[in-house]
Parts: sequence; C-alpha cells; structure tokens
Amino acid sequence: MMDADMLVLHLNSIQEVIQNEGDLNFGGLLGKIEVLCRELDVPVGVKEVGWGIDGGTAKKLVDAGVSFIDTAGAGGTSWSQVEKFRSADPVKRAAAEAFSDWGIPTADSLRSVRTQVGQPVIASGGLRTGLDAAKALALGADLAGFGRSILREATESTEAVLRVLQTRELELRIAMFGIGARNLDALKNTPHLTVR
Repeated sequence: MMDADMLVLHLNSIQEVIQNEGDLNFGGLLGKIEVLCRELDVPVGVKEVGWGIDGGTAKKLVDAGVSFIDTAGAGGTSWSQVEKFRSADPVKRAAAEAFSDWGIPTADSLRSVRTQVGQPVIASGGLRTGLDAAKALALGADLAGFGRSILREATESTEAVLRVLQTRELELRIAMFGIGARNLDALKNTPHLTVR
C-alpha cells in the first residue's frame, strides 16, 4: 500500500517491557521473521534500538532471510530510558533505571556482526560525527546511521538537516584525507585502525 522500498523490523524487547502499552508477544519471533522475509517482495532488515546485536543473533536473522542488519548499539538513545520518562508507573520507572547502560556498544556489536554475516551492516547507536562514521566504516560497516545527533535539526527544517549532514560528510572526508584513504574501499581496508 505504501510502495515501500524495504521493511525494517525493530528488536525492542526491553522497551516493550517498560512501555505501558508494550507488546510482550515475542514468542516464535525468528520463525515469524522468516515467513515475512519469504513472503515480502522487498528486502527485510532488522534493527536494534540502542542495545546492539551480537554476531550469533545476526547469523540467525540472516539465515532466516534478513537482508541487512542495523547494529544500533549501546551508546546512543536508550529506549528503555525514553520509556522511563514517558511512564507514570513508579515501579516501571525504577526498573528502567537498571537498564540505563544496558547493551553491546556499537563498535563491539559491529565487529561481532561483521564476523558472522556477509550481508550489509549499518552501524548506528551513538554516532555523532563524520569521524564516528569513518571509524564505523573502517570497522566493517557498509553504512553509518545518525539519529539523536540530528534530531534538533530535524525539528527545525530540511535545510538544517542538510547542513548538519554536509558537516558530517566533510568530517568523514577529512578523516579519510588524514589517513590517505582515497575512497570508501580504502577506508574499509585501512591499516591505520587501532581497536582498543
């Protein structure tokens, strides 16, 4: 009906628990994803919502037919914290606090996923600059995603979003220039990456 180019499924179990209106029916989810991938005519991707995906889970998703993975690792927006602030339930608010730093950091998630799957991988979760994007690409991401770091501009205007994205692009290009990477393939294969 929407003439969509793809479908992205969000894995957000912790968020659903904290939400007052949350849906906790995650039973048989992998099988449901497999059916969806088989029946849809567009690629289906899976995205975490701030807690990262591990390589083993990514492999199961790809084996089920998922076309791409968005790591959305810890370090960006924590959706359990968003739901904490939305909730009027003091018990859920207190429980949500225990998960404020829950999850796999984006870089760790990206490295884990990349070792298990050959499908496209998007790195998101805490990326704030073009330098962050350069690091993610050097670690093996095919794309880098920005969320919260462009949210303010998204509430202002299309021009404001374009301006901040031009800045991110320039930061990425400066990082590439700084290490002598002529293109994205050279960045992805740089010997100048130090993993700590």
